[in-house]
Amino acid sequence: MFTEWQQRSGECELESKQKNRGAAQANIGAHYLRVFDSRYDVTKRCAIVHYWLIGMRGGEKVIEALCRLFPQADIFTLFYEPERVSALIRSHRVTASFLNPFRRYHRSFLPLMPVALEHFDLRGYDLVISSESGPAKGVITSSNARHICYCHSPMRYLWDLYPAYLHEWTRSSLKRSLIAPLASYLRVWDYASSARVDEFIANSGNVQRRIWKAYRRASEIIYPPVQVETFYSRPADDYYLIVSELVTYKRIADAVRCFSETKRRLKIVGRGPEYVALKLIAGPTIEFCGRVSDSELRDLYARCRAVVLPGEEDFGIVPVEAMASGKPVIALGKGGVLETVPEENPRAGFFYAQPGKDSLSATVDAFERVEGSLSTTAIRALASRFSEERFQREMRRMILRGQIMSQPESPPRRYASR
Repeated sequence: MFTEWQQRSGECELESKQKNRGAAQANIGAHYLRVFDSRYDVTKRCAIVHYWLIGMRGGEKVIEALCRLFPQADIFTLFYEPERVSALIRSHRVTASFLNPFRRYHRSFLPLMPVALEHFDLRGYDLVISSESGPAKGVITSSNARHICYCHSPMRYLWDLYPAYLHEWTRSSLKRSLIAPLASYLRVWDYASSARVDEFIANSGNVQRRIWKAYRRASEIIYPPVQVETFYSRPADDYYLIVSELVTYKRIADAVRCFSETKRRLKIVGRGPEYVALKLIAGPTIEFCGRVSDSELRDLYARCRAVVLPGEEDFGIVPVEAMASGKPVIALGKGGVLETVPEENPRAGFFYAQPGKDSLSATVDAFERVEGSLSTTAIRALASRFSEERFQREMRRMILRGQIMSQPESPPRRYASR
């Protein structure tokens, strides 16, 4: 009896400590919000620069979170289609570049994007936050402005994926002959423009390594926000799910071939330049859903057996959304997914080492053998560390660490002494 009383007493004490810890964390978050609101004037002095606003993907979700953090911020972007972004983004003043009339062919205008970015007039802004995956950090700010770059990845087609684009994914010899000199020019500009940034934020450890490799710049990791509380789980229907832009480096073709050959049902959400080619190789069990609403996407997540990622992700908001829906992830074991999805304790990920339909097929078989033993509740709990509240708290802390009048980084020691 005494032992049971001790156990209950210990549990009550632990519960009390957890509640106190949670209250303390909430108080800290509220404190940072009050300090942030009191010390920083967000009414007219913040500019958000995003590469293009022509759809709602992971990068645009970050922009939404920044819009909530800076409700009066102005947005600058290379290309803008208001009807394809959220009402929250549309509620801000959005300035598009002179290239915007050609937004339908935006990928073809990459050589002119540096000029378009440098054409933006950012005088009068004390804080500039650029969101980079396509070019964004190359804007020119005033000397007394602080420029923070939230980097989803250095431009893949210029850096780590450039050899694949040049030698594997570009079939036309004429295009290859044009790509080489243009890419060389753009890499020089991209590297030079990294010096215009006062502080880099990486969206993952994977991207942090890329930033150092491409620009030799240090960065701080702040994982992107996911509104995890809006996702839910339902008993699985007999289909797998891909949520992705249909571009070559996502390797959707591997999944289409795999699921067509094994006659498993696969639903693909997203559009992109590879759509026609993928339709040509797809079997009758492959369903292309195109773009869907947020509510439809959440329902597709909730009822799938697992989410499939056949390509390397920088961070990967999709696997976090999958876990928030209680669904496991079958993925190529490279990149950001290794940081976000655990293979054990609890198990949420099933990874394969080499890209290709055969490796993917074997991993799907392995998943199906243990599917019934996975815990939906445990998987959902994993997603909580990627909440938007956490993102905003970490962004506030970083912004408050520096003054509006940012100081340049110290020069290397070997030069500082001269």
